[in-house]
Amino acid sequence: MINAGKVKFTGNKLQDKIYYKHTGYPGGLKEITAGKVLEGRFPERVLEKAVERMIPRGPLGRQQMRNLRIFAGSEHDHTAQNPEVLDVASMNRKNKVGA
Repeated sequence: MINAGKVKFTGNKLQDKIYYKHTGYPGGLKEITAGKVLEGRFPERVLEKAVERMIPRGPLGRQQMRNLRIFAGSEHDHTAQNPEVLDVASMNRKNKVGA
């Protein structure tokens, strides 16, 4: 998925939607708004969290999250396949039609 940085929220979700994370220490609950996440260094995390909450929790869901690719801009390093024409007739002399 590309252009994740151009995500638009409706209503007051930029200020009201809150993402929570825990540091692992007592009292270490941190919160950040959706607007701050989009302005920050990794705006694609908004879509990652949205997809992560939609898929099943378990081994299948973890595998699906590993296969998910989200990019903030339009540039990415995953190019499409470039198939080449394979001439089977020239690979073996038996494939050629003789007179």
